[in-house]
Amino acid sequence: MFATRISPAILKELKHLSIDAEKPIFDLTEEAIKDLLKKYKKNGKD
Repeated sequence: MFATRISPAILKELKHLSIDAEKPIFDLTEEAIKDLLKKYKKNGKD
């Protein structure tokens, strides 16, 4: 379990993306976190 706060504006965009992509918000959030982790590992900031 993981909980965090997200700004209302970003959450609104995420909800719209979820509908457009036909993917649950959880899947989109997990994908974004994985991409962020890859980015920082690639830059040697791990």
